[in-house]
Amino acid sequence: MARRDDDFVAFVDARAAALLRSARLLTAGDQHAAEDLLQTALEKAYVAWPRIRRTHAQEAYVRTIMTRAAIDRTRQRTRRGEVVTDQVPDVPVHEAGPEDRDQVFTLLAALTPRQRAVMVLRYYDDLSEAQIADALGCSPGSVKSHASRALAALRELSGSDHADLSGVQR
Repeated sequence: MARRDDDFVAFVDARAAALLRSARLLTAGDQHAAEDLLQTALEKAYVAWPRIRRTHAQEAYVRTIMTRAAIDRTRQRTRRGEVVTDQVPDVPVHEAGPEDRDQVFTLLAALTPRQRAVMVLRYYDDLSEAQIADALGCSPGSVKSHASRALAALRELSGSDHADLSGVQR
């Protein structure tokens, strides 16, 4: 039991900051929701920790839990804190820098939960389509479809031909 705890604590110490940044993107910039999302994922991972045998699978396992939880939490209407408006913000997107995080979060918030998850996992966490499909429990074709629709939506919302999330601070 002590070894499991030591391994888990070492993993959390090493990867919590990176996982929190991904969680923040998955929650479209909501820091409190991101912290809750990460905490939920880590709770579930701790319970399953003895089953995770390979070291490189630990982070993938936690990311999968976190991504699925982010999608599921948007389905629960009672927990939504969204503000509905009639107008889409008219904000052009350019090379994203630290000063542009709010714009990126606004654009990500406009996507469906699955589209947002695909964009974060692909362009922020740099996962392959196969890895994303595995994390989301869907086919690579579905990942491509979600990515294509998300990019089209981002381009439309930003008024740009090239929506690019690669400049977001990690």
